[in-house]
Amino acid sequence: MKLRTSWNGFRFVALGLVSLFLLSSAGCSVYMAAKQPPEKNMDVMTIGTPRSMVLGELGQPISSETKDGQKVDVFAFVQGYSTGAKTSRAIFHGVADVFTAGLWEVVGTPTEAVFHGTKVSYEITYDERDKVCKCVPLSEKSKEEAPKQINEPSPKPPVEADK
Repeated sequence: MKLRTSWNGFRFVALGLVSLFLLSSAGCSVYMAAKQPPEKNMDVMTIGTPRSMVLGELGQPISSETKDGQKVDVFAFVQGYSTGAKTSRAIFHGVADVFTAGLWEVVGTPTEAVFHGTKVSYEITYDERDKVCKCVPLSEKSKEEAPKQINEPSPKPPVEADK
């Protein structure tokens, strides 16, 4: 009878150790997916946007100078992923970890290491009122990430002629 009790105890300890191992090894890709860089609102680079809004969204520029009487900022950052994309990726990795008893980490962790956002850089020029008047993508990746209307003025209501 004692032999049977000790065998049950051994199974319980072994099961606990295996569970602890799986829980500790699983989740690296889940964590990496959840901690990817956030998506920046690229619409702040359109003509007419105040500099304060640009700084609030993109952070401090890596360079700031005055050229021909206009302020010019250069920004470099990693364009990340939306909250929904990061959440769905983390959930997928978690479910895959559970269904494969942690083996998914062999695929999931390197995948998340590769997909870590896109490094982009822009030169933004401001007019005398500190509003964006020109935005120049500084790399091919930046051109792909930039909004289509980047150097088009924001729509303004038509002015009615005096009667």
